[in-house]
Amino acid sequence: MIPAAVIMLIVAGCRQKKEEKFTPLPFPDVIPPAMMEDMQSRVEYAAQHWWDKFTSQERAYPCDSVLVSGVDVNELEQQFANWTRMLQMSDYDIAVKSVIRLYDKIAACERRDTSSNVFETLTDFMVKYLYDPNSPMRNEDIYGPFVEKLSKSDLVDDEKKPAYAYDAMMCSLNRTGTKAADFRFSDRYGKIRSLYSVDAEHVLLFFSNPGCEACMDIIEKLKANGLISQMISSGRLAVLNIYIDEDIDSWKSYMPIYPEEWLNGFDPDYVIRTDVLYNVRAIPSLYLLDQDKTVIFKDAPDEMVFNYLMEL
Repeated sequence: MIPAAVIMLIVAGCRQKKEEKFTPLPFPDVIPPAMMEDMQSRVEYAAQHWWDKFTSQERAYPCDSVLVSGVDVNELEQQFANWTRMLQMSDYDIAVKSVIRLYDKIAACERRDTSSNVFETLTDFMVKYLYDPNSPMRNEDIYGPFVEKLSKSDLVDDEKKPAYAYDAMMCSLNRTGTKAADFRFSDRYGKIRSLYSVDAEHVLLFFSNPGCEACMDIIEKLKANGLISQMISSGRLAVLNIYIDEDIDSWKSYMPIYPEEWLNGFDPDYVIRTDVLYNVRAIPSLYLLDQDKTVIFKDAPDEMVFNYLMEL
C-alpha cells in the first residue's frame, strides 16, 4: 500500500504540471533575401512566404482556445491582417498564388495532425478579412481561389461544400479586369436605359438603399470631394446610383437627397439580385468601371475607390 504522504506528493506534482503555462511564441519573421532591394519585390516575396515557417513540419506547439501552433491567437490575427495588406500591395497573380500557397500549407498541417487548429483558424480569418462585407480589406477576387479550394477539399465536411461552391461562383462574377454585366435601369419617370449606354471615362456603380446610413455617408463624401465633384460635372465620371429592391415608393421619396447630376435608377426587372448578375451581399456596394465597362474595383471600400479617382 502506497503511503498517504507519497500519494499527496504525486497529486501535488500532477497539479503543478497541469497548471504550468506555455509561454506563447512570437510569430516567425519573414525575411526577404538581402539581394532583393526593390520594395515591390520584397513585398511580394513576403506575401508568398509569410506562412512558411509558421506552417513548417518541424513545428509541434500547443493548440487550444488561445494558442495556434504556439502563437497567441490575437497576435496571429494581427499577423494575418498584416499579410492581407501585403496581398493588396501585390500584383493580382502574386496575391492569388499566395492565397493558394496558404491553403496548401494549412491543409498539410491538418493532414499531419487533425488535433491542430491551424486549418480552422486561418480559414476563419480568410472569411473575416477577405469576404466579410464589413471588412475594409475585403477582396472577392483574392478570396475566390481559396473558397474554391475549400469547396473541393476532403478536409471540409460534405454538408459545407455546397455553400463554399456557391461563394466561389459568386466571387467569379464581374471580376476585376473583366467586363461588367450589363443591365437595364429605370429612372423615376419610367425612362429605361442600360449600364452600357452610360458614356463617361469612368462609371461609379453605386448600389444603395433609401434610409441606409452608410449610403448617406458615401453620398456626403462624394458631394464634399471637390476633385470628384469636378469630374462628375465635367462628364468624366458618371455616378450610376441603383436600387435593386422592390419598395419603389420609398426609393422615389429619396430623389431630393440624390444629386441631380447623378444617374439615379432602379432595377425594373429585379434581375440584378434574382438572376445573380452582381454579388451584392451588403448595401452600400461600390464598383468602379472604365469607359469600356471593364471592372477596376469590385465591391471595394469607398476610401480605396475615392483615392483612385483623385489620382486620375
